[in-house]
Amino acid sequence: MMFGMSFYGVMVVLTRFFLEDLGYSEADTMMVVGAFSAIGPLFAIAGGFITDKFLGAYRSLTLAFLCFAAGYTMLVLGATLLNVPLSLAGIALASYARGLMFPSYSPLFKRTFASEEAFEKGYAVNYSINNIGAFLSQYLFPLIVLIIGFSGSFILCSIMAVLAFVLMLITRKPLLEVSSEIDRLAVSNKNWLLFTISSAAMIGLVFFMFTNMEVGKNIVYVIGLGAIGYFISLMIKAERHESMKMGAILIMVLLTIAFFVYYGQMMTSMTLVTINIMRGDLFGIIPIAPEASMAMNPMWCMVAGPLLALVFSALEKRNIHFTIATKVGFAFIFTAIAFGILTLAVMTVGTDVVIRPEVFLAIHFFLALAEVIVGSMVVAFILSVAPKRIEAFSVSLFSVAMALSGVVGAVISTTIAVEKGQEITQDLVQNLYGDYFLLLTIMAVVMVGVAFAASRLIKKMIGNDDDPSQGMPTEDKAVAAVG
Repeated sequence: MMFGMSFYGVMVVLTRFFLEDLGYSEADTMMVVGAFSAIGPLFAIAGGFITDKFLGAYRSLTLAFLCFAAGYTMLVLGATLLNVPLSLAGIALASYARGLMFPSYSPLFKRTFASEEAFEKGYAVNYSINNIGAFLSQYLFPLIVLIIGFSGSFILCSIMAVLAFVLMLITRKPLLEVSSEIDRLAVSNKNWLLFTISSAAMIGLVFFMFTNMEVGKNIVYVIGLGAIGYFISLMIKAERHESMKMGAILIMVLLTIAFFVYYGQMMTSMTLVTINIMRGDLFGIIPIAPEASMAMNPMWCMVAGPLLALVFSALEKRNIHFTIATKVGFAFIFTAIAFGILTLAVMTVGTDVVIRPEVFLAIHFFLALAEVIVGSMVVAFILSVAPKRIEAFSVSLFSVAMALSGVVGAVISTTIAVEKGQEITQDLVQNLYGDYFLLLTIMAVVMVGVAFAASRLIKKMIGNDDDPSQGMPTEDKAVAAVG
């Protein structure tokens, strides 16, 4: 919850900060914001390696919150001094912290549960709790920033990261009791040195990527595709049964990349559209800043997590089971509906060039359903079938998918950027925005068919022993619960 509040508190005001205070263009701003959402997950590859080989999950997660606090403090200085390098250094450090956090959080959280089945149910609820923090920040910070400015907002986010760090220290003993052996052993001076040097190098690389976005996006492609290539090499060397499960993970990663191209639009193109043309209070009584429309997503996610868990549990009691890829197919159906609504809204916009907040409320409802399916169930699936020796690295592939899709989505979204001072007219909205979102809608429909085809393939790859419809063994219930 603290992560959701601190990370998205920064994310929701970052667009206006770069547009207004730092003087970035719309295209450059979308690339920076898209990279901020993407580069952190990319460095989960390094975070997974550090967690598995150097520090363990508990230490990595604790240090991640400390790095978040330090990065946001640098962002405060950057906002106060209107200093671009300091601001970019701050989000670079925060991005590295996110990469360190993701592969350490999930395995540690899993070990606090007594069984796989309990973990799967808990992880979906945990996803909703994270979204409580995200919702509070995304709704409140666009209003808070009007009172205390960008610097004050970033200070609040830094304080929340510090509180999360303190909470990790307070709960150290019970967490270590369930942690893996590496967390309970002392870290050698050599490993601390290697961690420090590698971390400094990675933070420097992230800073370079933010200051040179054209080169930076290519670095994302190289690292992301390299990680997937390395996973493929491990898959080829593995025994057949294990190799098939790793192949299923790879297919899910590819579907996840496609989905998060759409998810990333919330931070880039959709935020830009709301800033330009969303006006009015929600239902005429709830004040909402244009960039705070993103808050509708975590608000619906809080509802969607328990709702989907109940629906799928009820279906399973009636012996109706879906593979995880089939559920991702459902996610693309929801995505197509969401972008279909957005396409209709921009293509029928009136001469006042205004779209009401209620339209985006409906859009985010369907996107939230899709996000919870992909965001929680795919991770649970990977944890359930991945070989234990590369568990953290396998989970980091989910972050790789987010990183690749985040940059691809940001690059695509720059096609609707307009020059500073250009008038937003009915014709521009209907043609520029309309054509863009129509194409995304059509491609989402195509992905529905791709996901359903992948579902059949994954079922064959994993085999009947892991097929929930065939009466699977207790130790493999993890696969059944997620499909």
